[in-house]
Amino acid sequence: MVSDASKKKAAAKKLAAAEKRGSKSAAVVAQSKLKDVSNGTTADTLAEELAAANITDRTCTGILASHAQSRDIHIESLSVTFHGHELVADSTLELNYGRRYGLLGLNGCGKSTLLTAIGLREVPIPEHMDIYHLTREIDATDMTSLQAVMNVDSERLLLEKEAEKLSQQDDGGGEPLERIYERLEAMDSATAEMRAAQILHGLGFTKKMQNKKTRDFSGGWRMRIALARALFMNPTILLLDEPTNHLDLEACVWLEETLKKFERILVVVSHSQDFLNGVCTNIIHMQNKQLKFYTGNYDQYCQTRAELEENQMKQYRWEQEQISAMKEYIARFGHGSAKLARQAQSKEKTLAKMERGGLAEKVVRDKVLTFRFTDVGKLPPPVLQFVDLKFGYTPDQLIYEKVDFGVDLDSRIALVGPNGAGKSTLLKLMTGELEPLDGMVRRHNHLRIAQYHQHLAETLSLEMSALQYMMSEYPGLEEEKMRSAIGRFGLTGKAQVMPMGNLSDGQKSRVIFAWLAWRLPHLLLLDEPTNHLDIETIDSLAEALNEWDGGLVLVSHDFRLINQVAKEIWVCEKKTITRWNGDIMDFKRHLKKTAGL
Repeated sequence: MVSDASKKKAAAKKLAAAEKRGSKSAAVVAQSKLKDVSNGTTADTLAEELAAANITDRTCTGILASHAQSRDIHIESLSVTFHGHELVADSTLELNYGRRYGLLGLNGCGKSTLLTAIGLREVPIPEHMDIYHLTREIDATDMTSLQAVMNVDSERLLLEKEAEKLSQQDDGGGEPLERIYERLEAMDSATAEMRAAQILHGLGFTKKMQNKKTRDFSGGWRMRIALARALFMNPTILLLDEPTNHLDLEACVWLEETLKKFERILVVVSHSQDFLNGVCTNIIHMQNKQLKFYTGNYDQYCQTRAELEENQMKQYRWEQEQISAMKEYIARFGHGSAKLARQAQSKEKTLAKMERGGLAEKVVRDKVLTFRFTDVGKLPPPVLQFVDLKFGYTPDQLIYEKVDFGVDLDSRIALVGPNGAGKSTLLKLMTGELEPLDGMVRRHNHLRIAQYHQHLAETLSLEMSALQYMMSEYPGLEEEKMRSAIGRFGLTGKAQVMPMGNLSDGQKSRVIFAWLAWRLPHLLLLDEPTNHLDIETIDSLAEALNEWDGGLVLVSHDFRLINQVAKEIWVCEKKTITRWNGDIMDFKRHLKKTAGL
């Protein structure tokens, strides 16, 4: 248990941080809380009150350059620091009404931190603009999912309560009641329940699920409810961080089509290039502590950035050649005859003028990780075969019936279908984690299977380092071999030896990939492998899978990854699996048509 002395020390640290930031009000609050500890206030109460005072390890400065009543936001001299590490330095943030921004950058560059700073108004956002930042799943309560979505609109709830109170007065409420009804009409409150139900339906909630208590849903489904609340609010500024992580392909298509119509300010962080292409009108790229703005969707951003960088490199090379030639001339003739010396001085002035005017910087390429899976050779087919398989978690609720299906080492299969259709269940039947009720699963005697799923990171011992974890999982192997195995997946240096609790979610995912790869599987089963990975890392994963000689079965909501690695699309629905005659983009068009989008 933490001692009061430790708490006093922690409070003193908070005070020092607040004073360093120049936050007088926060410093005053922290000072008063520090005195409270000395006077016997409990540590838990102190922690809660410090959190309420909004004292964080994040420092943000910026100047609002746009008009206070404008619907566009223009912030200059923006700087964001987190735990003393500078993420944005003296940059500009511009968010225009009616535009939808994709926020890009490598893992760890500070995208989520910037969203949080905007969401908490730590940067100067005009007061008349309401903000909704989706950060976590909704709490598990006795409220139904439909009620949870409707209850997010606190203004509407207060107005309805006030209208009810005024209508019971002797004068019938008079003019104040009329004003409230006008405001409610503007908010379209009469259709609130219908709108909430439509949003939930689009995110995969049946009528029965809409009336189910939120505590009866898993974390992934409660995250969908939180997303529905954000869309229902329709705020002036909507901030979404990886909104597709808990969605199936159908819900991703619906969300993409819905956000396309968002007419206020949207800022979204997403690892899905296909989603960014469909939703975004602008791209913000976080690079070298600066925010760089591009017009257009993700593909247009890639094209524009490549052209700008090519032109920048041409300018840089030309300037360097000029500088080199001038310096050589000055060195050779600076002390020669009067005529040559004058020419050398002239070149010296030209060089100084060039440097004062600002020289083109050398283009620094993003550091791209390279994944690698070890080739394992061939096994004669059939490698894995389902014969007349029947499965259900109870005999009266079957998920699969009469399934015949085979996987070989040259198979590259993507499983698609709605949530609950049994995609993850099918992978568990392949590994033997589940047994069929009838029929059989035949596996080659020498077949090695490795499965990646979203919850593997939760099984990591967070107090251990990645290196310690690998050596404990594969005892008897040299440390250098384990370092090399982890390094193949982009985890190097300090990241290998620090506690895994200090690693980002993306880095933990790489530890899992290193662990899987060392098992030398013939067949990889990947269940939502892209969650917590950035776009560049996903491309590296796709490249590694395409170069590897084993078999692959993939479940993913990322249309682009499926397009990159899958040769076959199999649809899980109606208690069976059927091969889709076409590629994943054909399937996406089919989903849009089926949903009437």
